[in-house]
Amino acid sequence: MIEILTPAELTRARAAGALVGRILQTLKSRVAVGTNLLEIDSWTAALIAEAGAESCYVDYAPSFGRGPFGHYICTAVNDAVLHGMPHDYALVDGDLLTLDLAVTLDGIAADAAISVIVGPTRAPADVAMIETTERALAAAIAAAHPGARIGDLSYTIGSVLHEAGYPVNLEFGGHGIGSTMHQDPHVSNDGRPGRGYRLRPGLLLALEPWVMADTAELVTDADGWTLRSATGARTAHSEHTIAITPDGAEILTLP
Repeated sequence: MIEILTPAELTRARAAGALVGRILQTLKSRVAVGTNLLEIDSWTAALIAEAGAESCYVDYAPSFGRGPFGHYICTAVNDAVLHGMPHDYALVDGDLLTLDLAVTLDGIAADAAISVIVGPTRAPADVAMIETTERALAAAIAAAHPGARIGDLSYTIGSVLHEAGYPVNLEFGGHGIGSTMHQDPHVSNDGRPGRGYRLRPGLLLALEPWVMADTAELVTDADGWTLRSATGARTAHSEHTIAITPDGAEILTLP
């Protein structure tokens, strides 16, 4: 299903996106050496409830997971990159943490992710990898306008990631979003320009470049959810929900 939002629905989408952006920045400001992933999950649950919103994750049970996710945020650390299930782990100096959050507010969902380095130790390779995903995301957003095609966005993301030397996995990528979190069209992180669905005003997309330092192969944790790099390499992930408007793309999940 591909939804095209009305102007009234887009107003609600802006509120949902702003909430996701605020929560992620609040969590980023609280995370420190010694913070437990379960503590982050608890903070997230409280922030969602305070806003009168609903979690898109806690009851989420797609075919690629093992039963309901049961948590309010994805917390992926170091070699984990997607669907990181919060567990009893205290962050240490130098950990590379991705926070991925989706909520529904007033019937519209928004989805975003940020990668951060915990503590004062900042490995240059980690910094470069995070910056590459952010650069790929910015390039795709700049390419998103009415008349462009999904393949144009995929090609733009892939070009940035490949130029920086990262392998690109095509199993998981961006997606349409609206009254539900995951919708068509799928937005691969690499592709051919001029192909796929043509963008039109009112379409919401969650664009999410993610990479693993030296592989495109994923392995699944025993928890049935957390996806890790097959080589144990570090990972990074950046995501925004955008709305296609007559003038281009509007980023909804800015803090």
